Amino acid sequence: MPYIRNLGNGGYQVIKDEAFFHLLNGNLPEATKSLSVLFTELDTAIRDREPSITTGALSNVHGDWYEWLLAITAWNHFCLNQNSHLAILMPNISQFDVARLYEPTINATIEDLRTKVQESSGVRLITSNPDFVIIDGNLARQLLPEINAHQNFDTNSLNFLETLYTHFIGRCNFYQIIGYASVKASLRPDRRLQIAHEGSLMKAIYTHLQTRQWILNPPGLKYYAISTRITDPDRVALKTVATHSITIVSSIPQAAVDDVFEVNSLQQAQVAFEEILNA
Repeated sequence: MPYIRNLGNGGYQVIKDEAFFHLLNGNLPEATKSLSVLFTELDTAIRDREPSITTGALSNVHGDWYEWLLAITAWNHFCLNQNSHLAILMPNISQFDVARLYEPTINATIEDLRTKVQESSGVRLITSNPDFVIIDGNLARQLLPEINAHQNFDTNSLNFLETLYTHFIGRCNFYQIIGYASVKASLRPDRRLQIAHEGSLMKAIYTHLQTRQWILNPPGLKYYAISTRITDPDRVALKTVATHSITIVSSIPQAAVDDVFEVNSLQQAQVAFEEILNA
């Protein structure tokens, strides 16, 4: 059965990429199409084929679908705007540590920090990868062999987007990682806490690098949150302070999350990336 895997124990699994491309016929949705509605329509089509597919199994694939659509929108924005930075998808940290995008000396500083934290106190500096890393556009144009917008979306496009980060391994200096973005197809209170914690931690590591390299006036690291629906309580919760910035009286408190974007269509994604990526 196409895009549905029989697990052999009475259960079924959605093959997320095959389902996505098959049901969309390799085309991007209309720019104004609600992505929440789109995912519901795709869920219905999958259940029409296999009614026993659970809500949980379908919910598990929405996050990836959402990230893919944002990734291709970000890529196309970069291709069509000469002054744009580049936002690229990151794999799970179990597959690759985002710190390895930095030049070896900077990555070694982060590894040294992790080692010293554990040796001195017995606790560990545990980080996750943000969903997207924002790379300096000039560096991206130097390193990428080909820069062409994608009009359609197929397996080749997805493979390109999911391996884009490999061009930057060990190539970014302190200034060339502009920031990060956390992407959630939907927000819950626990996800809000995860985003704020991750933003605070990434900014603390950035400040540590600044100190170790004697950089007096750094441009700062940006951290963004993106979801299909943002409520007022979400915005209030994500307005929290980056913890490290309140520990020294001479520093100005920083936001853990610099801005929050409600993105529920490709049109809204384009508007968000114009603000996030334009240099």
